[in-house]
Amino acid sequence: MSNILISNDDGIFALGIRTLANTLAQAGHQVTVVCPDRERSATGHGLTLHQPIRAKEVESVFDRSVVAWSCSGTPADCVKFALSAVLATRPDFVFSGINHGPNLGTDVLYSGTVSAAMEGVLEGITSVAFSLTSFSSLEFQPAADFAVKLLSQLTNNYPKPPLLSVNIPAVAASEIAGVLVTRQGLRRYIEKFEQRLDPRGKSYYWLEGEIVEDIEQPEDINLPPHILTDVQAIRDRYITITPLQYNLTDATIVKHLYEQEFFNQY
Repeated sequence: MSNILISNDDGIFALGIRTLANTLAQAGHQVTVVCPDRERSATGHGLTLHQPIRAKEVESVFDRSVVAWSCSGTPADCVKFALSAVLATRPDFVFSGINHGPNLGTDVLYSGTVSAAMEGVLEGITSVAFSLTSFSSLEFQPAADFAVKLLSQLTNNYPKPPLLSVNIPAVAASEIAGVLVTRQGLRRYIEKFEQRLDPRGKSYYWLEGEIVEDIEQPEDINLPPHILTDVQAIRDRYITITPLQYNLTDATIVKHLYEQEFFNQY
């Protein structure tokens, strides 16, 4: 039995987190849920610094064995709060999701789901972000069932606690092609701010975005060429497991700058 902390960015009443938490609890794991009291999608790794965080226990939403809290903060706030103020013992794993929508390619830079899991890794805890790659499908059970299977594999020894972004295709379990370890891909959006008027006649703006192209990322010299991007593999209905890291240092540019005289004369 594992002790698992679960958060998300879709909020306490989201079907995805309820399905994940209940499935893990029914599999015999000790589950604690601490997540936003409302949807906080695309908040990235934001923290609440200039106003108080309010939190309370929630009943009658999850399985009886699940301890659940709602929090006024961001997903990252929720994990920090859980580790510092809710849990008496350090969890074995931090899970985030199941997100209602994909977190593929550059989505992970904005994702509150991924950031909640990243907060776990920052504390040295193996963490996984789960995302269902559809905004319309409500079939979260195949993703939750996979989480239970994946959990049995996370007991292996790793060089360091991993941060995994898992995307599950929104198809029936029988139609999933398999599981692939992937690398982060690229996605391009056309974005615009639509101007609107409120009831008082004052203008405001609403960000709109549309995916127009999934861009094939150049091969990574540090990885075997046969490893697909998450974007590629999802197209073929594979569950994708993409290991991420919070260290954003670009080694290629470091070497390039280091060789230029300008950057070495001070």
